[in-house]
Amino acid sequence: MQDRKDVATEQCDVAVIGGGPGGSTAATLLARRGYKVIALEKAHHPRFHIGESLLPMNLPVLERLGVLDKVRAMGVFKPGADFEADNERGYNTYAFSRAIGDSPPHAYQVWRQDFDKMLYDHARESGAEAREGHEVVQVEQKGLRDTRLDVRTDDGRSYTIQARYVVDASGRDALLSSRKKLRRKNDQHQSAAIFGHFRGAEARPGEDAGCISIYCFDHGWMWMIPLPDGVMSVGAVCRPEYLKQRKGRTVEFLLDTLKQSPAMWQRMQHAELIDDEVRVTGNYSYDSKQMGGPGWILVGDAFAFLDPVFSSGVYLAMSGAEKAVEIVDRALRDPACEMSLMRALEKRQRAGMARFSFFIYRFNGPVMQQMFRQPRNTWQLEQGVISMLAGDLFDTPLVLRKLRLFKLVYVVSMLREWRRSRAERKYRLAQARLQFTGGTTPLDKA
Repeated sequence: MQDRKDVATEQCDVAVIGGGPGGSTAATLLARRGYKVIALEKAHHPRFHIGESLLPMNLPVLERLGVLDKVRAMGVFKPGADFEADNERGYNTYAFSRAIGDSPPHAYQVWRQDFDKMLYDHARESGAEAREGHEVVQVEQKGLRDTRLDVRTDDGRSYTIQARYVVDASGRDALLSSRKKLRRKNDQHQSAAIFGHFRGAEARPGEDAGCISIYCFDHGWMWMIPLPDGVMSVGAVCRPEYLKQRKGRTVEFLLDTLKQSPAMWQRMQHAELIDDEVRVTGNYSYDSKQMGGPGWILVGDAFAFLDPVFSSGVYLAMSGAEKAVEIVDRALRDPACEMSLMRALEKRQRAGMARFSFFIYRFNGPVMQQMFRQPRNTWQLEQGVISMLAGDLFDTPLVLRKLRLFKLVYVVSMLREWRRSRAERKYRLAQARLQFTGGTTPLDKA
């Protein structure tokens, strides 16, 4: 990096690091409010990203951004989620239309590279200066409203940005959290994923055709996500210990893993891997000690990342970015209120993530598996779970009451299965202590 004195410095109100859904949402809404926004994405769109399944609660955010019609045109209609069950069909469908809150009755599955590109282009069209191939390599805060960002472009140029505020939406790079030593590994849950895209996998029949399907096996859970043009995203989220056993070609390990669920493998009989590529990622769960401070805030995966079993990532990033924009706007106009607003948002985000985490941590346990395989709607508990699956975790009192009641029923049920539940918890915590790094880029070709 050349000496800063020799580098041109640009001024802006807000610098947004990262061009994913959270960063694009923040850049769009801040630009609309009249701020000079420079958005920086180190890659070029379209770039690969996993996480194709959206939640119903994404839709109001997309509508407020003005892109819902674009998502509808590019996506696969998602009426709900299905989980393996001991019934004639072999699965139970949790239809979003049965949610008890005000969440929309459906969502969409999308190619993330297309979805992310559309959102970033929309931020540019909304007035943000959205740059691609521009990587932030150093961040230095000189004062409460004076942060310097050293940027390197992929053609070898360097320059500096002076920003009054920084929104870090750098995803799992977690740029500021890592630099400020705020990032911490989740000591309750850890997993890793292996996945690919296939043609010819069997879709669900009829109105369930667009559902995401979830299967469990001894070492974790698996997904099937219908995408446009007959493609199916297929993968497994596994305990690190299991993925450490991987030998030979990754594609063969994935196929051997899928065979461990007979019901899933039945749907894969005529499937063929496209792009000859299987990917592995590791160290899934983490958070940051704090969400932000004077002049900076963390959004989405730059703040925390949960196991993706309930497809929460995009929604948490975009809804969190919306709320972050309110803080940035207020802070730039009235700095005295900044930290109180920051604390309130962090409390809200952590509460929502904790509600997701309750189900995530126990999803592979015997009690939760039984409750998903044989759901009962006594006291509207099943509908409360559907509302959770829809992403309605923050503001609907009825949903929150049903989720608290679900916890109580779970505890009572767990006491009946206390030996198995205790063994599963002990194993989960032991796995959380393991180290596994798969990387976020392809490990090998098929």
